[in-house]
Amino acid sequence: MRSSTDIAILGMGTALPAHSVAQSDIADLIASSLQDRPDLARFAKKVFKSCGVERRYTCEPNYLGPLEDCRYLPLREEMDVPSTEERMRTYQREALPLGLEAAEQALNDAGISREKVSHMITVSCTGQFQPGLDIMLIRLLGLSPRVNRLPLIFQGCAAGLKAIQMARDVVQGDPSAHVLIVCVELCTLHFQPVKEREALFAASFFGDGASACVIGCPEAWHQHVLKLGYGYSVLLPDSTEDMTWEVGDIGFDLYLSPRIPKLLAAHLEEELRLLLHEDQLPELWAIHPGGRGIVDAVQDVMRLSDEQTHYSREVLRTAGNLSSVTIMFVLNAMRMDMKNRNEASTEGIAMAFGPGLTAELMRFSYVPAYSSSLSEQDHVLL
Repeated sequence: MRSSTDIAILGMGTALPAHSVAQSDIADLIASSLQDRPDLARFAKKVFKSCGVERRYTCEPNYLGPLEDCRYLPLREEMDVPSTEERMRTYQREALPLGLEAAEQALNDAGISREKVSHMITVSCTGQFQPGLDIMLIRLLGLSPRVNRLPLIFQGCAAGLKAIQMARDVVQGDPSAHVLIVCVELCTLHFQPVKEREALFAASFFGDGASACVIGCPEAWHQHVLKLGYGYSVLLPDSTEDMTWEVGDIGFDLYLSPRIPKLLAAHLEEELRLLLHEDQLPELWAIHPGGRGIVDAVQDVMRLSDEQTHYSREVLRTAGNLSSVTIMFVLNAMRMDMKNRNEASTEGIAMAFGPGLTAELMRFSYVPAYSSSLSEQDHVLL
């Protein structure tokens, strides 16, 4: 389906916690917690070194102290590992300020008054509480109490792009609407004692952060927007058990299969050809960096250049995988770089992946200066 209404990301914001941790320090912490498993400790250091991450951020200062005092990855069995209840209390305390920071940036960047926000989509899979993040943000941001709230919970890494596509559909139905999306993920709250190799993959690249954006119909004065085009969600075959996320007694239990990059490589090209409707491959690629192997798989199967995957790899290197938050970090880095280089309008594809396996796929275009008299060719894309 082609849109007859121009809909765009009008403004974006990102936020990271104050605590920064080098990947090498986390690897040492993991290895130290495996003193009785030297084979697993060696494997851990290998995985952490090769996953494409150099630094991550956390809301939990417990990771910053002496290795022997870390309760999330204890060196001694008698240490008190935080319960799920305690982790959720930390989530409730730390999620709101991060989400608020990202949301204020996005609203200011979009240049719209707060009374124009008609809908809010809040996204998270790493914690929940009631009254929820959406209610608290509405009050602190001074939004209307009549804002239509759409919480999107427990959808994993794909949920950020899912929210963007939901917002696009909302504005398509009501061109006067302005949708504020706020994603907050505190992944490091769910680190747990490592007992087997498979657990190391998930522990090797997740970090904490928040992102936000405002979606609506651009006005003539809007600049450096990302126009949103056709997109959809698809469940990939034979992959239901390859990514799971379940509530446990000491946090949420995440399993990531090493097959995921191969599954994406096997099915993604066909889906992207369907998305493109026989059009040529675009220049811009906003790939959710769910791990180095996922970016490698997309680059290989679509025969992309290193420059085209640079934004995704740089976000992974400097902040890790922030689950649903990450795709907006990638899109915002891309948008700002295009602005700084004074680039012309450029087409792109965004993609993110989550449990299912689910692939969220969407066309977009960077537009340096919006005009309602866009060329017919640009309009047909969207």
